[in-house]
Amino acid sequence: MSAGSHPGAPAELELVIGHRFQDSELLIRALTHKSRAHEEPGVSSADSDNEQLEFLGDSVLGFVVSDCLVRLFPEAPEGRLSKLKSHLVSATRLFEVAKELELGRHLLLGRGEEMSGGRSKRALLADAVEALIAAVYLDGGIDPARQLIEQWVLGGTDLTDETLIIQLSDHKSDLQEEAQARKLPLPRYVIIHEQGPEHAKVFTVEARLGKRWTGRAQGQSKKSAGQKAAKAILDQLATDPAEAEDEPSADDALAVE
Repeated sequence: MSAGSHPGAPAELELVIGHRFQDSELLIRALTHKSRAHEEPGVSSADSDNEQLEFLGDSVLGFVVSDCLVRLFPEAPEGRLSKLKSHLVSATRLFEVAKELELGRHLLLGRGEEMSGGRSKRALLADAVEALIAAVYLDGGIDPARQLIEQWVLGGTDLTDETLIIQLSDHKSDLQEEAQARKLPLPRYVIIHEQGPEHAKVFTVEARLGKRWTGRAQGQSKKSAGQKAAKAILDQLATDPAEAEDEPSADDALAVE
């Protein structure tokens, strides 16, 4: 058996992803790295490796993820949708999908790439996921491609999870920038209450911006509560045309994390 060959592997992968290819060559191409194509005599890598499929798969993935997010969060602002999309189509997320699919062991690699650990390389595996999405799209259209993306890319992420939302949002930075733009003092954050057992505490944080704006929120961490409190003030500022207020005091100018 030559390096990287895996007889029967495509059929096994078909079962995992739930799509049986009408054109099995598309699946083979999606799994073929350029290092392998270059080793085949007389074969042009442009139409035998997965680089072009990767290009197409990136677009299909972006479209389907955008469509799903708009449907899931019809009232969400564009900024939040963009952050969620960036997370879902990132190389880090696609690498996780590749590991879940055990895609590495199905890849067709050249000898050099095989010996250098190509089956576990993050970028190579992320690219292969995009190529696989494109192959499914070309073979069966948008519906099976959407099913693959929803099950494996979206399905492994709780898009309503508070921790994820906090990771993808930085309302504190946004509030600081807004304060500077309005010539206001830096925002301050004060923990005003803690409740619950050590393993399940709930924190209440109050954000203060100058003398006029306050926002209070609860969260399962100080960071979460602080971000929510900052968001509360940002919502107030969005409807308040005031550009500045009285000269800030020294106490107002002190930012507390």
